Amino acid sequence: MKRIFISISIIISLILTSISCNSDGEIRDLGVTTVKTLYEPVDGRTLILQSSASAMLYFEWEPARAEDSGGVLYEVAFDKADGDFSNPVSVIASDNNGGSNHATLTHKQLNQIAALAGIESAEVGTLKWTVYSSKGINPVKAEQERTITLTRLAGLANIPDQLYIAGEATEVGAELSEAIKMKKINDGEFEIFTKLEGGKTFQFVNNITGEPLSFSLSGEKIVEGGNSTVQTTGIYKYYLDFNIGSFTTKEVTKVNLFLCWSQMTIELPYKGLGIWELTNHAITGLTGNDSNDDRYKFRMESSEGETEWRSPGNDSKPSGSDVYYYMVERDNVQQWTDGEIWKNPSTTGWSDKTYDFMFSLSPNGAYTHNLTIKE
Repeated sequence: MKRIFISISIIISLILTSISCNSDGEIRDLGVTTVKTLYEPVDGRTLILQSSASAMLYFEWEPARAEDSGGVLYEVAFDKADGDFSNPVSVIASDNNGGSNHATLTHKQLNQIAALAGIESAEVGTLKWTVYSSKGINPVKAEQERTITLTRLAGLANIPDQLYIAGEATEVGAELSEAIKMKKINDGEFEIFTKLEGGKTFQFVNNITGEPLSFSLSGEKIVEGGNSTVQTTGIYKYYLDFNIGSFTTKEVTKVNLFLCWSQMTIELPYKGLGIWELTNHAITGLTGNDSNDDRYKFRMESSEGETEWRSPGNDSKPSGSDVYYYMVERDNVQQWTDGEIWKNPSTTGWSDKTYDFMFSLSPNGAYTHNLTIKE
């Protein structure tokens, strides 16, 4: 049976070869017609690019025909406003891996293409675009060309896929290979909670080997190259959005466990690398509802005010799942927050027990915490 399958494969290969090659061994039937008409976007379209991951622009054109009546591959080519497509700044396959007569490009892709064409950040500029059709070789340019005028995002064109915080001011020192990887929130968006030493320099890099791209903070903007500093040693949150080239920061001064009924606060010391931890802490003196109501959450004090860290959606005893302990930060600070709290695993109240508490904003995983009753 195996020999039969091999023979069939050889026969099929010979048939395909005879179809695609003539007696001189030349490939044939690989020609396609030009795309005659471009449909979308209209010529001269103006567009203000948005940083949202869902912001898209749709391109469509009249299908081409292949000599062998098979499928046609398409690429959308972009060039400078005065370019002739002899050396386009970008060529992108259409949807369906090049098999569709349409293409959906994100605004972030268009922002990168505009940068390649020399349009500066936050500036207005014009791109020329057209379509090439082919069978994989010998692409044929469409009969039409169109322009699109874009307002570029304020962010950087070189948006990193990953980001690290490095430098002598960091918790790990100046060695690049030891730099701390930041948490990726969305494409081009990163954040970290970390301790920085005042007066010493740090920077953000896209890699920890070779010669990475580096970034620093200037005013309210992210810029390429350079170094940044903080005035005082402390624990800081940095959020960087490369899509719009801006950042936010705050200094975290305290993290407390908050018992909802008694409103008792228990401070957790900073351990390092985004983790606060308190071990062997005894809770005593609580009685009645102060002890028996098991609901709790966390409160964070910072240079930007007070926030709460609560469950993404929960109002039950621990389930045994790691997800139960996941946390999100909320701005509305209040005593009662139904559905966004956790509960002490004990059935005999908070008082007269010794605990270990761990509150983790490590960038290496989900923001989470743990509560362990030791006795």
